[in-house]
This record gives sequence, structure tokens and C-alpha cells, in this order.
Amino acid sequence: MKRRLEFTVFEKKAEELIRKYKVPGVAIALSQNREPIYEKVYGFRNVEHQLPVTMDTVFGIASVTKSFTCIAILQLQEEGKLSIHDPVIRYLPEFSLPECAASKMTLHHFMTHSTGLPPLPSILLANKKTIDSDPTAHEFSSKLSKKDSIDTYEHLIEFISKQDTKLLGSPGEEFSYSNDCFSLLGAIIERVSGKHFENYIEEKIFKPVGMDKSCFLVRDLESYDNVTSLYASRKTEKGEEIFESPVWWDAPAMRGAGYLKSNVTEMIKYGEIFWNNGKVGENQILSPESVQLMVKPHIEVFPGKYYGYGLFVTPNHYGETLIEHDGNHKGISSHFCVIPERRLTGVILTNLAGVPSPTILNGAINVIKNLEFEYSPLKNSTKWNPNELKDYVGIYTSIGGERLKVTLNDENLQFGNIPVDCIGEDTFLALIRDQSKVVRFIRNDDRQIVRLQFHYRQFFKKIND
Repeated sequence: MKRRLEFTVFEKKAEELIRKYKVPGVAIALSQNREPIYEKVYGFRNVEHQLPVTMDTVFGIASVTKSFTCIAILQLQEEGKLSIHDPVIRYLPEFSLPECAASKMTLHHFMTHSTGLPPLPSILLANKKTIDSDPTAHEFSSKLSKKDSIDTYEHLIEFISKQDTKLLGSPGEEFSYSNDCFSLLGAIIERVSGKHFENYIEEKIFKPVGMDKSCFLVRDLESYDNVTSLYASRKTEKGEEIFESPVWWDAPAMRGAGYLKSNVTEMIKYGEIFWNNGKVGENQILSPESVQLMVKPHIEVFPGKYYGYGLFVTPNHYGETLIEHDGNHKGISSHFCVIPERRLTGVILTNLAGVPSPTILNGAINVIKNLEFEYSPLKNSTKWNPNELKDYVGIYTSIGGERLKVTLNDENLQFGNIPVDCIGEDTFLALIRDQSKVVRFIRNDDRQIVRLQFHYRQFFKKIND
């Protein structure tokens, strides 16, 4: 009865967020020791035809794909075909960066977003062909109209090599989320295994796990009609409007970073790898040693949170380990988590981008632990100097032209137009669309603010702006 009460509280909060963001369809599942403890679906996989979401509805999982890519690399290491400490140029000799930086980067650095590469404008160009075929993507297609698409791994390597790239630091020093590096891990998997990346994942992960409806291309599910439509939002005079936007964006050169499709039933099976020593049922997907490498806190993202291999790791999440990853792309917002000590897996999949899926799933974990739905380990800190606020003010940019603005308003720091709270030294918290986002400032050896980290990516501070 207590468990039912917990989930009643959770459902109320979850439904409020789902209504607030007008999410057409949602599937949520939680399983403990292979037994379902909570399953709930909301809304429709296709609104026009009133087709409901089920536990077997296929959604996109976006960046949750990254853990699959790391499993493949570790499987190849187990076979003696590579080492995660090998230099990347052993497998991608054409990969180059200024000052021979590429020669210092290893597979480990790619797998942990710690190469030192800043955010690059690759992903939209890699999606260009499907964006051009999307009648609802005018804003993006117009920006890309005069630019060449990135269609292959070779195109991607050439594109990265031609960028005027200033590194964030030496490999292993700085964390900055990089879709490019995970995409090139896909190229390494192909060159080492002799198989197409997608075929390797199907053969070595999908089949032994029992993920029959998981795939990279929707056309592979032509005989299966339980696939969601995609939805997007736009502002109108009447407010935010949600509309069907049917084209799945795809980037063959970047599938190692995202683009997998699956359902909550199969993702729950997949989660068993991380609490059952690499096994799903009787099939050994990874060795226990490789699993421990995946969930080891290799590099700090911000205080208390780390990155393993393709997964975020919080070693002390109220006394337990939280392993997780979210995903966000056109028509997709997803979140996946595992608590190994409880043999617990959780998944939420939706058919609209920008949804606070991590907030919803983490709320479910909280109520399981008898905590408030909104409970967060990120708390306000008194260990900061208000007189230093002016040091943070400025414009922060990326090579791709992204601009992040930090201002002071009545002696309160603002990120864009959103007030932030200090949670530690040079670290602040912004609540954006009901999701807690950490904003961290990075200083140089002279204690000057030179970069900002937001949404796990680092941006350079503009001088004299």
C-alpha cells in the first residue's frame, strides 16, 4: 500500500509536467530485479489517428545511444582487437588537429568527452539531408542551404580537421560533451570489426539482449506499426502549439552519438547489463570488469557528478550509485537510469523534444527512496563571494556561433534572463523548463574567468565585449 501511495504522489507530479509541456505521448517503466514495479503510458503515438502509446511503442532514445557505442568498444577490447588507451590516430590516421593534438588523444578520452575539443558545429550539417527533406524545418534548412552536408566518417574527420580549433586543455584535463568524438568511435568500431557500425550493434547487443524492435532506421520496422510519430512545438499568437513533424532526422556519420530507436520494454532489458555483471538472462554481453570500467567515475562533470564510458555516474546518490543518461533531439526526449545496488532500471521515452524527462524519472527514483519528488542533491551554498559576481558577467561563445549571456540584475547573477543560485565555488544552478541545469565557470592560472560550462559543454568567454 505504501508503494502505491508513493507512485500516486509521483503520478500527480509527472502528469502536471506532461500537461504543462503538452507532450503527446509518454512511456515510463521501472523494474527491480527483472520484475516490473511501475509501468505507465500517457497519450498517443499518433494524435490525429488517436493511436495510444503502449509499453512496446518505439521512440527515439537520442544520446542514450552513447552507452551502446562504449559497450561495442569494450567488447572489441575484450577480444584483443584494440585497447581503450590506444591513440585514436592508430585507427583514424587522417584525424588531425593543430599542434599535433590528435596524436595525444586516446579512445578513453573520446569515451569520456575529455579530449579538450570544444563544441563544434557538426551535428546540423550531418543531419542536413534529412533536414532538407523536412517541410517543418525551414529555420534550420535556410541556415544550412549554402553549406555542404557531412555524410560520411571521412567527411566528418575532414570537417573537424579544418576547424580553427582552440583546445580547452590537454586530453584528460577538461570535460566537454562531444557528439563528434562518439561519432568517430563508430568509425573505429567499423574499421576494427570489419562490420558496419549499425550491424555490429545489432549482432553484438540487440540480439543477445533480446531487443528485437530496436534499430537505427525506422524503415527497418516497416512491418511493425507501433512506432511513434514525431512532434515539435512553435510559438503562435495563441501560445505554444504542438504539431506533427513526421521526418526522423538522421546523420549516418554520427550514429555512434545518437539515433537509436527502442521502447521501454527493451531498454529495461538492456539496463540489466549494468546491475548483473554484464549479463542479460544467460547471455554475457560484457565482462564484469568491462562493466566496472563503464560505470567508473573517470572525470568530474561538476561536484558530485562524473562521466564513465557513455554514462553519467553519481557515486553517492543518497548512499547509492546512480548511473544515467538523457537524450534530446527532434521529436525525442529520453532518460535512462540504473541503480546497481537495488538492481533497479528506469526509462522514460517521449515523442517531443525539450521535455523535462530527467526531472520526471528522477522524481520516480526519489519517491522510491522515500524522498520528495523535487528533492535534489544540488543545494545553495554559502561558500561564495557576492563581490565576485561581476567576474562572471560576459558573452560566452562557441565555434558554431552559439552565444550564452551572463548579466547582473540588482546584484543577482542571471544566465540569459534566468536567475541562478550558487551551489558551490564558481558553480550555479539554473531552472530551465523544469530541469536543473548547472552553470560552471572555469578560471585560468591567474584566477580569471575564461570559460563557462553549460549543458555539459564548455564555451569561451569573449574578451572586451
